[in-house]
Amino acid sequence: MDVELTVYLSGEIHTDWRERIAEGVDELDLPVDLTGPVTDHAASDDCGITILGPEADNFWKDHKGAKLNAIRTRTLIGEADLVVVRFGDKYRQWNAAFDAGYAAAQGTPYIVMHDKEHTHALKEVDAQAFAVCETPEQVVAILRYITRGELVRPSPSLSLVR
Repeated sequence: MDVELTVYLSGEIHTDWRERIAEGVDELDLPVDLTGPVTDHAASDDCGITILGPEADNFWKDHKGAKLNAIRTRTLIGEADLVVVRFGDKYRQWNAAFDAGYAAAQGTPYIVMHDKEHTHALKEVDAQAFAVCETPEQVVAILRYITRGELVRPSPSLSLVR
């Protein structure tokens, strides 16, 4: 029997990791509904001033945007069965760390994805995670195992359809 999951994809927005997970979920026809933040960087940054009006001070511009984005984030993490948090190589991703902490505080399991060189910096985030991995293919393999009980070793050069 398949287990249906809603999975929130949090974190880094500058690479194709979300698309790779979505493609794997689609390819395997997994019973997984993927959700996430607004990944259009300009829209996410400017939503507050676009909807609620301009601000002379960047603090208030960011404050308005952060609050509007938090409505989406809190709602979708609250509805998620699982959260995947990706830490990329560029930029300080405080929002991703916050999302991991929020998921942990809500009792929602989360998976962390990052390169090995970030292991020390993310040791506290990793310590609370239910899994720590490096690739979207590993996330898809985890989702396959959780939803179907099917075990496969992921590889970028090996199709997950086996």
